[in-house]
Amino acid sequence: MKDWRRIHTRYDKLARNFASAVAIAAVIICWC
Repeated sequence: MKDWRRIHTRYDKLARNFASAVAIAAVIICWC
């Protein structure tokens, strides 16, 4: 269970970073 939680936390952080990167890219595209 601990390993699963660790993997889930890592994936959640990765997903959050990916979502923020997509949002930043969308803003840059809109500005250009």
